[in-house]
Amino acid sequence: MALTWLSKSTWDPSGKHCYVTGGSAGLGLSLAIALTKKGAHISIVARNKERLQNALQELENARQTPDQVLKAYSYSLTESASSIAAIQAACDDHGGKCPDAFFLCAGTARPGFFLEQTEESLKRGMDDAYWVQALSALAAAKCMIKNRASGKIVFVSSVLGYMSMVGYSSYSPPKHALRGLAETLRSELLLYSISVHIFFPGTIYSPGYVEENKLKPKITLKIEETDDGMKPEEAAGVLIRGVQNGHFHISGDILGNIFRSSTRGATPNNNYFLDIFYALIGWIALPIWRRSVDSQVVGHRGEHLRYREDKHL
Repeated sequence: MALTWLSKSTWDPSGKHCYVTGGSAGLGLSLAIALTKKGAHISIVARNKERLQNALQELENARQTPDQVLKAYSYSLTESASSIAAIQAACDDHGGKCPDAFFLCAGTARPGFFLEQTEESLKRGMDDAYWVQALSALAAAKCMIKNRASGKIVFVSSVLGYMSMVGYSSYSPPKHALRGLAETLRSELLLYSISVHIFFPGTIYSPGYVEENKLKPKITLKIEETDDGMKPEEAAGVLIRGVQNGHFHISGDILGNIFRSSTRGATPNNNYFLDIFYALIGWIALPIWRRSVDSQVVGHRGEHLRYREDKHL
């Protein structure tokens, strides 16, 4: 986890209206609960109505004051019209006022070999991991600008938005695309005093992760078997601290910080001295890590050939 001893806390969620997509489970739900405990008004958005109602009860259990407004909205967010409607519904319950912060946590991964993909599955990957956030960001930006309100837009990418490997051909590209969008909006939305952040977590032990593992190729599972993941509530804490400390790129652990610092480009530093240290580690360690991954992939060729024959690929 990044040390922030040179950073100053700049954002307090208490009394703020925080809009959280993917808020019925995993990171989104844990984030909504954590923000509720900090005194925020919460609007959670997801598709499944039953899970939303269960999530709303968890928010009620975390309520800090009687005047906190805690709401749940059922919308699909892969289309522009429904993304706009979801935000409008949240505004209506706050006297027409736009939310102060948009946390875009919605997203789904469906791993698999590239040869198994189709035009439909690749486009669905973009819907589930890029458009589900990009369209909400567009609606959020227009809402804040129309209301002349400053605020925050927070994307959730993945450490796979810094690099990628076998098994993630339909998931990693949209996560890289989110980085490109966030980089653009960080610059453009300075015109309106709207700040942008993007989170790059590694493994999060969520319900989605369990489903994802059912689809992963064996070689992907093998490469990831030594990964140290985080519980959703731990990831939510990292995300909130990153936003509070004004970090643009937010990384969840040491490995994430090494990838971040090694692929930083023109991205602002989180901590000048630590980022130099992380980049130095990356310069030495990442080539070794990559050779190890490549070696495992090459060693999987025989088993993969048998898999292809069984699947008639």
